[in-house]
Amino acid sequence: MSLKRQRGERAGLTREQVLDAALELADESGLAGLTMRGLGARLGVEAMTLYHYVPNKEALVDGMVERLFTAAQPAAPDPDWRAHLRGYAHDLRTALLRHPGILPAVVRPAVTPATLDAVEGGLRTLTGAGFPLGTALDVLNTLTLFVLGHAAAEVGISASDGPGSPTWLASLDRERYPLILESVRSGAGTDDTARFAFAVEALIGGFSLHNR
Repeated sequence: MSLKRQRGERAGLTREQVLDAALELADESGLAGLTMRGLGARLGVEAMTLYHYVPNKEALVDGMVERLFTAAQPAAPDPDWRAHLRGYAHDLRTALLRHPGILPAVVRPAVTPATLDAVEGGLRTLTGAGFPLGTALDVLNTLTLFVLGHAAAEVGISASDGPGSPTWLASLDRERYPLILESVRSGAGTDDTARFAFAVEALIGGFSLHNR
């Protein structure tokens, strides 16, 4: 005879599975549409079961952010601080573009142990390379905020044909804006990935000036 699972009983899930399902649901419905009941339905459990993994929706969102930031960390510490930052930036952008639903809430303090571990690892790499602790924090925050802003801009522009989009730019007056229209026509300077890589290298070059 099979026994019915009691309310709140664990359902063979892991915290990571819960968070990954929440990211997928947020991509489909937005954060406003992310509810514990809806998440439970997606995972085939009652909403109360989820409270074994996250105590409330705020903690759920913290965990979703954690999944993105930890996915952007190298599997092993990289003694080359430039390579560490470069890999972190590109991997974080990839994670954010894969799960744009979390973007409205991603600028929040690091509070989960895994997210704090990621920050600690980055600081360890930078201070080990000679950066003062305060400068190392500035480096991580500057690079992270740039990645978040770039990803948000990419998602916003790609989702619209309104002002600022390639379609809108192509309608500008050719005599007044010949260079902008030429860039739209030729594609010069319009590739998001190439622009991102250029900016990351420029930031890393600037950071090296403060490595005393």
